[in-house]
Amino acid sequence: MIPFHVAKEKEMRAIGIEPVHGDELQGKAVKLIHDYRNLSRSLSVMLENCTRCGACAEACHSYLGTDDYYNIPAARAGLFRRIFERYCSWKGRLIGRLSRKNAFNSRIVGQWAEYFYQCNVCRRCAMFCPFGIDTGEITIAARNILTQLGIAPHFIVGIGKNELNTGNNTGILKPAIMDSCAFLEEELREETGLDIKIPVDKPHADVLYVPSSSELFTNTDTMLGAAKMFHFLGVNWTLSSTILEAANYGFLFDLDIMKRHNRRLRIAAAAIGAEMVIQGECGHGWRVARMLSEGANGPVTFHLTHILEFAAANISKFRLVKIPMRATLHDPCNYGRGSGLVDAPRELIGACVEEFVEMSPNRELNFCCGGGSGLLMDEMKDLRMLLGKKKAEQISALQPLDYVALPCASCKAQVPLVLKHYGMGEIRTGGVIELLGKAMVMGSIGGNG
Repeated sequence: MIPFHVAKEKEMRAIGIEPVHGDELQGKAVKLIHDYRNLSRSLSVMLENCTRCGACAEACHSYLGTDDYYNIPAARAGLFRRIFERYCSWKGRLIGRLSRKNAFNSRIVGQWAEYFYQCNVCRRCAMFCPFGIDTGEITIAARNILTQLGIAPHFIVGIGKNELNTGNNTGILKPAIMDSCAFLEEELREETGLDIKIPVDKPHADVLYVPSSSELFTNTDTMLGAAKMFHFLGVNWTLSSTILEAANYGFLFDLDIMKRHNRRLRIAAAAIGAEMVIQGECGHGWRVARMLSEGANGPVTFHLTHILEFAAANISKFRLVKIPMRATLHDPCNYGRGSGLVDAPRELIGACVEEFVEMSPNRELNFCCGGGSGLLMDEMKDLRMLLGKKKAEQISALQPLDYVALPCASCKAQVPLVLKHYGMGEIRTGGVIELLGKAMVMGSIGGNG
């Protein structure tokens, strides 16, 4: 049973996808499988070399939370492997002339949609596979094929459309962006007594900051922390109304949309003359920007960094008063396993709170929160709580605990619900830059305070 609301045909057409029906389904699917195989040769290697040893089972929070056989990474990948072998191996093609077994049909579409959208693409399985097989890449391939057939979640398609049209997940336009920034500037003025700006489309800025758009509405303390830091350091920075979103949902279901949203980053940086682009607290957004930008659109002309790396590099310049709390860090999957961003958040948290404690396991072995890869759909909430079971167990083992630092917008949306579901709703959550902003004694080394 597909666990999400499927986007309507008109929604798919709005992002440039023409849904496929009836007798055309199999032929289009086979062509897409061959196309993807040629695009990503590693896909063939992973599908052909899995020995079904089961080492990935105990590594997967999805399987441990749901106890569903097809959520074992190797078993989920097997849903793709059987079709791949049927149409891409000589033996499968020969058998296919004599039998309809493993033919691609509407039943397979349903299975793929059900299970490849129960995978968070966290890639923890690859850390334990003796061959290093990354079933997250297999999941992404299956999702892309489903999308081209016209099957994708309404929630994800809506966000993809918003990113194409406005450059942010929520579809907000410049007047609303300006109003939100003005409101947050007033909050900063009331808190600090300083005229701290959150500029938008400022020409000749040295730094373009690309946050999660949620920082203007639900995760505002992260934006306030970033604005304080830039003000303190005297950075000539700006937001861009054309790309107010570090997240790139195209990566999760449609590579063309991923490339088009990534291209906005280059255009916006060039428009203001930025020499540096700083990505905000978004896990998969940072992975796409750092690891895939050049492959998607060619070499970048600016220095690209993450706000946690930028803040950590300047930590000796800040005046900090440690917050009296016991805090831990959740390592977002796309930091720990996708880009090696693990030291900077620890350095920052350690400087901002009286007691920092580690989850176990942590860093690249940390468990996923269960909300990544676009699964933040209301209709999937019950399933997401199962996917978050291992994260709840990790946090519970650290009690008493005051704060869980979540330097990713998806994690910030998922973990509070997981904590409430498992009886730990009193624990506060938020970003790492939020902690920095609260610990910072204001003034300015750049002459703006």
